[in-house]
Amino acid sequence: MKPVSDKVYLQQLIDEGEHQQQDFKFEISDARKIARSLSAFANTDGGRLLIGVKDNGRIAGVRSEEEIYMIEAAARLYCQPQVDIVMHTYTVDGKTVLIAEIPKAPEKPIQAQVAPGKYMAYVRIADENILATAVHLAVWRQKNSKRGSLVEYTEREQMLLDYLAEHGEITVSKYSRLARLSYRSAVEHIARFVRFGLLEVCFEHHKFYYRLRQSEE
Repeated sequence: MKPVSDKVYLQQLIDEGEHQQQDFKFEISDARKIARSLSAFANTDGGRLLIGVKDNGRIAGVRSEEEIYMIEAAARLYCQPQVDIVMHTYTVDGKTVLIAEIPKAPEKPIQAQVAPGKYMAYVRIADENILATAVHLAVWRQKNSKRGSLVEYTEREQMLLDYLAEHGEITVSKYSRLARLSYRSAVEHIARFVRFGLLEVCFEHHKFYYRLRQSEE
């Protein structure tokens, strides 16, 4: 089967628009900002950056080789641990587009440097990079732990399930108040339910909340 041309392949990707596993970047001018994108993709489902493509999908082309060095710096110097990206270049009508493929991290979180000595983790939701919550961090920490973990059905856990069955959704703060738990304990409880697939993480109107995982028919 004959491979499609660079132009056809790039247009197919651009036609998808920006989504959970794809982002357009007109240029790379700040390695730290790009590190946030790498963190978000790696901590979610992996993805790719199309560099030299405007938000409206128009191909502008990579402006200089410096942008390649900056994305390498973002992956190796501004991500902790570093991200092993794969880069490809495509040429369309004399303009070069750089595609950086970011794999899903086998162990999370991948954190991005936001200031000297300060690192934070991000997740990718739809076409946005969002700061990871305390629940995300707790889920990853629990998964990385070599100790076993059980979901106990005490009165507080049952309260959570009963509330969700009646109201549909809950926030960490709401659960903390209802169960008379510290915020940190409420995070750990919800994280265990998320980890074992009983709850799902939702994001809407710039707010995270949790609901019972919908069964797949």
